[in-house]
Amino acid sequence: MHTKTFAAVAVGLGLVTLSACGSSPGGKSSAGSRTVTLVSHNSWAASKSVIADFEKSSGYKVRVLEDGDAGQAVNKAILTKGNPQGDVFFGVDNTLLSRALDNGLFQSYEPKGSDLILPQYRVDEAKHRVTPIDTGDICVNYDKKYFADHKLTPPVSFDDLVKPEYKNLLVTENAATSSPGLGFLLGTAAQYGDKGWQDYWKKLKANGVKVVDGWEQAYNQEFSGSAGGRKAKGDRPLVVSYASSPPAEVIYADPRPKTAPTGVVQGTCFRQVEYAGLLANAGNTEGGKAFLDFLITKKFQDDMPLNMFVYPVREGAQVPPEFAKYGPQAKNPETMAPDRIAANRDQWVKSWTSLVLR
Repeated sequence: MHTKTFAAVAVGLGLVTLSACGSSPGGKSSAGSRTVTLVSHNSWAASKSVIADFEKSSGYKVRVLEDGDAGQAVNKAILTKGNPQGDVFFGVDNTLLSRALDNGLFQSYEPKGSDLILPQYRVDEAKHRVTPIDTGDICVNYDKKYFADHKLTPPVSFDDLVKPEYKNLLVTENAATSSPGLGFLLGTAAQYGDKGWQDYWKKLKANGVKVVDGWEQAYNQEFSGSAGGRKAKGDRPLVVSYASSPPAEVIYADPRPKTAPTGVVQGTCFRQVEYAGLLANAGNTEGGKAFLDFLITKKFQDDMPLNMFVYPVREGAQVPPEFAKYGPQAKNPETMAPDRIAANRDQWVKSWTSLVLR
């Protein structure tokens, strides 16, 4: 969900964050092609050795096209669905899923091993247009040093964020362009209801919330608690990010600190699930199917957490000890039924935009 933070370090750790950029003429691979093209958002990452194993066993070469933040990537995939850029799309999440399904982005395919996906993450079981791949929690993170230095107790809930002592401290992402931004908006709608969330955002705006386009800017430039933010002299000690961001700050630090420099405001979390699917007009459907099978193998699911900083969705997949220690899953995250998101998302984003950005 947010690997690119650490891309510079990741390169040295043998991660595949970007196999290819740009697209071949005409966009899609030919039917007999031995190349399978994955279209994703910017946070796709996998270990080179794991991709190499897939390539060796399947006979397909993997090519990756990255298309910005999740919201941008989904919108672009919808616009190009008649002549898609690739065969498989990864990274549509529960906040945007209905938009992808309603626009006919995917064709039906049930990957081998789907029965091992944990039941709470399964969706669209009648048609199998998408397969759950990972899950994570969108939550406000805080800079521990800032709060210690200012002898201020970190917030613990949505309610706290509108209190005067936290004025001008929070940065969030635009709900219209960014999946964590949208997740945070949906979290407030789940917490305060259809009527109450707008009043809440009025208070948040009055309390000096800053809105930026995407996660990369919010976390790596504006947030004072991240390695990138410290370098950029970010001055916001609260940021909308993920519950798994603190372990990333530990894992990529050299030397590694004993405790994470950032913490999670547990009462602000919204559960996100990411899916992959076979694109409706894929040029290489067989390659696409093989790649979808691979995404839910134990090998890929075990490899995924420390590359994309997300939790696996397959039964028995390994969760790294650093996750349990520094970034456990939220105990009681806000959630929302897919049909409620589908019915309200676009109107909520529109209202949010006129309320917060104008």
